[in-house]
Amino acid sequence: MELIEHLSLGFSVAFTAQNLLYAFVGCLLGTLIGVLPGIGPVATIAMLLPVTYGLEPVSALIMLAGIYYGAQYGGSTTAILVNLPGESSSVVTVIDGYQMARKGRAGPALAAAGLGSFFAGCVGTLVLAAFAPPLTEVALSFGPSEYFSLMIMGLIGAVVLASGSLLKALAMIVLGLLLGLVGTDVNSGVARFSFDIPELTDGISFVVIAMGVFGYGEIISNLSHSEDKREVFTDKVKGIMPTKEDFRNMLPAVIRGTALGSVLGILPGGGALLSSFAAYTIEKKTKLRPGEVPFGQGNIRGVAAPESANNAGAQTSFIPLLTLGIPPNAVMALMVGAMTIHNIQPGPQVMTSNPELFWGLIASMWIGNAMLIILNLPLIGMWIKLLAVPYRWLFPAIVLFCAIGVYSTNNNSFDIWMVALFGAIGYGFIKLGCEPAPLLLGFILGPMMEEYLRRALLISRGDWSVFVTRPISASLLAAATLLLVIVLLPSIKKKREEAFVEE
Repeated sequence: MELIEHLSLGFSVAFTAQNLLYAFVGCLLGTLIGVLPGIGPVATIAMLLPVTYGLEPVSALIMLAGIYYGAQYGGSTTAILVNLPGESSSVVTVIDGYQMARKGRAGPALAAAGLGSFFAGCVGTLVLAAFAPPLTEVALSFGPSEYFSLMIMGLIGAVVLASGSLLKALAMIVLGLLLGLVGTDVNSGVARFSFDIPELTDGISFVVIAMGVFGYGEIISNLSHSEDKREVFTDKVKGIMPTKEDFRNMLPAVIRGTALGSVLGILPGGGALLSSFAAYTIEKKTKLRPGEVPFGQGNIRGVAAPESANNAGAQTSFIPLLTLGIPPNAVMALMVGAMTIHNIQPGPQVMTSNPELFWGLIASMWIGNAMLIILNLPLIGMWIKLLAVPYRWLFPAIVLFCAIGVYSTNNNSFDIWMVALFGAIGYGFIKLGCEPAPLLLGFILGPMMEEYLRRALLISRGDWSVFVTRPISASLLAAATLLLVIVLLPSIKKKREEAFVEE
């Protein structure tokens, strides 16, 4: 009964004309910046923060939240149509989504992403509304050692996820971890591995690596083929909605991805990203139905599961922000900034001191998800038309959008040169048959792993046994070890290699 009363309060706040307008604006902007390569929600929200000065606190947060989860929808569109993940959580969507587009099934891939995102978003919001108070206790039980162990398990999952040899996957993770070390040491404040280049003292931007390796690398690869060998697959696009067989395959995947994302999104430390990788890994471990397309060659489950997981994770990532005041990612950190602008202290007191804000924001997420499904599904045909753009126009446009997006992040031309460098490196990865997804995961998790490792050792006064004496940490490390051992077993390793063989 108490939950119903709270939600009725929230909907009474969210259903005002002003808040409905800002929810729509946020969802529309989020979808657009998700679709446009190189422009992410972090840069957009950062640029719009000054605008929120003149808005009511609830309206401002509703709009910014709409941009965040709207970008999760739109990011899949770019990943599927042009093999370019607009968001880190869309990295795994590229693997099967782009292959579906190449086979003329861009419509069903986009519809699967949209429908899975809508279902996951609604369920994630329900979890946020019903379980926010008790679930804070779960997050509170995680100390630095538990977070470090969770990161280790995420990296082991990336090895399992990567196509090709395990050695190459491990090498890519190590390279990602090394790239994550570039920048200023948090504890000592000393610049490391910056080679006296001032621009590197803040580290290498994720956007730079993602756009370079996935965007420019793919462009260079396509340009290396002669004109008659370049695939133009717009003529093969026939249907928009998935078939009955597609629905039969994707429904269990959507449910599994939603459940996984709802749980992992609660934990501070990149829940949406980890859940999308984990969801894809679980789907690959699930037995294929007779006649089902192998993973990596256009399996619709490879689109539906990670998209459901990252949207559920995006919704439940508001739990640590609103209940603990802990921003689990860069976007949530900007949300903290927006709350601070309006003299609102994020944390447990938000529920009691600002119930209209807390429950109004939650209610707006249901409204926003409904708006997004209306915005996305009818417009899928328009996104597919992007494929009809002549090759000679499409890829220069992608280069331009990437350059604009990268430059707008830090207003630094150095980043554009870095993107070009990583584009050449990405092309080298394609030629060597290396999967770049583990590199990105290692790069994102590396700095967080280092921070939690050092924090755990400081608390334990240098005692390494803290990682195995704490039950949750020990369980996570045991699960990671078991997963690695299973994958290294000769019979499993052989099946894994067979699964990645391209026809």
